[in-house]
Amino acid sequence: MSIIVRIIVSAVVAFGLSYILKGIHIDTFTTALILAIVLAVLNAIIKPILIILTLPITIVTFGLFLFVINALIILMASKFVKGFYVDGFWWALLFSLLLSVISSLLYNEDKAKKREQ
Repeated sequence: MSIIVRIIVSAVVAFGLSYILKGIHIDTFTTALILAIVLAVLNAIIKPILIILTLPITIVTFGLFLFVINALIILMASKFVKGFYVDGFWWALLFSLLLSVISSLLYNEDKAKKREQ
């Protein structure tokens, strides 16, 4: 159940960000749901491989290169999901940062509400 909530939260945040950021285009909410699923799969499979391959540069940059990896994952997702378009690397970087921060805040708030009940 937890993964379904995460995917829905990510889809809602991504769809909302597409209205705020001019360089991010998501056609429908269904596209946002598909995007959230594709991002979950890419983050589970491709991201660990990229982290291992780029470990030296990640260490040298004190982990800041992980932001670049996140942007590359977003750009990769834009190639797989029809109806999701990113205008460039910098938009992908900004989108990945905002998506991560807002999704984690919303998901943690949902967890806190469940603990109170």
